[in-house]
Amino acid sequence: MKLAIYQVPDIPLGKHNIKDPRLDAANKLVQAKKKVYAKADIIDNESLKEADAILVPVEFKSDLALMDMEFLESRLEREQTAEKKLLFEKLFNSLEAEKLVCETELNDEERALLASYQLVTNRPVVTLGEGEDLESAIVQAYAQAGYISFLTVGQKENRAWTIRKGCIAVDAAGNIHTDIQKGFIRAEVISYQDLIECGGEVQAKRANKARLEMKTYVMQDYDVVNFRFNR
Repeated sequence: MKLAIYQVPDIPLGKHNIKDPRLDAANKLVQAKKKVYAKADIIDNESLKEADAILVPVEFKSDLALMDMEFLESRLEREQTAEKKLLFEKLFNSLEAEKLVCETELNDEERALLASYQLVTNRPVVTLGEGEDLESAIVQAYAQAGYISFLTVGQKENRAWTIRKGCIAVDAAGNIHTDIQKGFIRAEVISYQDLIECGGEVQAKRANKARLEMKTYVMQDYDVVNFRFNR
C-alpha cells in the first residue's frame, strides 16, 4: 500500500508500521517471540498520483482540490468531446463546492471516462485534525484505500498481513509463500472477535470457534488464519 503524506512533517519516507491496536490486543493473548505490523510505503508530495490514499492536515486539504481544479480548467479550455466536457465541469463544480473527486457521485460511464486521467483527489483523502493521533489516521487511510489484514499467530511471531478487501483465501495464502498457495488444502479460520472474546487461539478452538474454509472463502478483516497445505 502506498500512502502519500502531504504537508505532514517528521514522517520518514519508506516502510511504516500500520499500528492497528487490534494486533496489540491479539499479541497480549497469544504468546510469540515478536509482533509484526502490516506496513505502508510512505511516499512524498511529488508522488501523490501514485498513492492508494493521501493523508493531509485538514488545513491543507484545499491545496489538493486546487491541484485538480487547475488541471480540469486547462482541460476544459481545449477538450473537444462533449461527454468529457460535461464530466470535467461536474468535477470542477464539485471541487469548487469543497467536495473532492473521490467524494463525487459518478456513474459507470463517467468513471470509465475518468480512468485515463490522474486526478490527485480521485483516491481516498484522510484529513488529520490538530492534535489528532497520526497512527490512528494512518490505520484509517489503510482501510479507506481498500486494504484489510489477516493474522497469523503463535510461536515465532504474531503478524498482520496485507491483502485487498475481497481477497479469497488461496490468494491470501500466497502473501505468506507461493508454496502455501500452490499446495492449499484448507484455511483454518478464527474470527478476530472470537479470538478476543475467548481469550486466545487455543481457547477459541476449545470453544469450537475455528472453522475450515475453502479456496474461495472471502477473507474478513483481521481473520486469524492457519493455512493447511501440501508440502
